[in-house]
Amino acid sequence: MTRVNLIDPDTATGTAAEQLAATRQTMGVIPNMAKAMANSPAALQGFLGLFGALKGGVLRAADQERIALAVAEMNGCTYCLSAHTMVSRNVTKLPEEEIEAARRGESGDPTSAAILRLAVAVTRDRGHVGEEDFAAARQAGLSDEEIVEVVANVARNVFTNYINETLAVDVEWPPVKPFTHATA
Repeated sequence: MTRVNLIDPDTATGTAAEQLAATRQTMGVIPNMAKAMANSPAALQGFLGLFGALKGGVLRAADQERIALAVAEMNGCTYCLSAHTMVSRNVTKLPEEEIEAARRGESGDPTSAAILRLAVAVTRDRGHVGEEDFAAARQAGLSDEEIVEVVANVARNVFTNYINETLAVDVEWPPVKPFTHATA
């Protein structure tokens, strides 16, 4: 059971109502995560701003979903794994083998694989990416813009992983459990 109130869009007022309406406009739905975030309209507004900005970035939607799957797997976030598995299947149309591979930080596509290797390094090393991992991203041909967007996508997904796990947000999608979850 979610640890905070889920703000009902039909009864919300003020800034919370505005941000929930913006959520529906940006995402097409108002997920439980947004209803939980609406307890702090500033947090929801920040998420929506980053979500919207990255949606218009240089990374393909499929690669953004791959990053979301890898980060959620590493952080053991059932909510995000469930949501992004559904989006990967139904919106970006990733094949099942690519969804499973992304959860392991892998891809059959060389560019996507390089993006995921960097995303895994950023997540694993909490931003303290070693020279070898950074050089591998460069050698794979990732541009400055792509590298920055990989980091931004990791940060966005760590934020949502932490929101959903800390607040124990109820999963409204078909549930997907992490393969494993190692604690540090």
